[in-house]
Amino acid sequence: MKQIFINLSVNDLEKSAQLYTALDFTINSLFTFHDQICMVWSEHIFVMLQSNFFFNTGTNTGVRDINNYSAPSFTLPVESVERMNEIVQKGLNAGGKETTPLIDEGFMQVRTIEDFDGHKWGLIYLDVEDFRNKKNK
Repeated sequence: MKQIFINLSVNDLEKSAQLYTALDFTINSLFTFHDQICMVWSEHIFVMLQSNFFFNTGTNTGVRDINNYSAPSFTLPVESVERMNEIVQKGLNAGGKETTPLIDEGFMQVRTIEDFDGHKWGLIYLDVEDFRNKKNK
């Protein structure tokens, strides 16, 4: 079984968990403790929201302000443009920010939402058949 656990440092665990729940993540109580909340996108993709203190446990470094540095961004595929728009709207209603305009390539649409700590998530709809047809021309 292959899975990925993405560890993210956040300032407010509960507030962040509410936003991620609005983005259609669910909470996995097995991996949730007082200093981290496990958010599940799918059976293979987990996001570990961790307090800044817990995130830094065992290191001698601090948490970078990702608003001032380049940081990874993450992309979540969805099954339709409507679903993409629905999830982004729920995230905006929960306090997330849409900091990048819609990318519309015809065969692909991407909307990006940023959480309270600056972590960026692209919600993407990709029409694979249309993409394949354009690529083969």
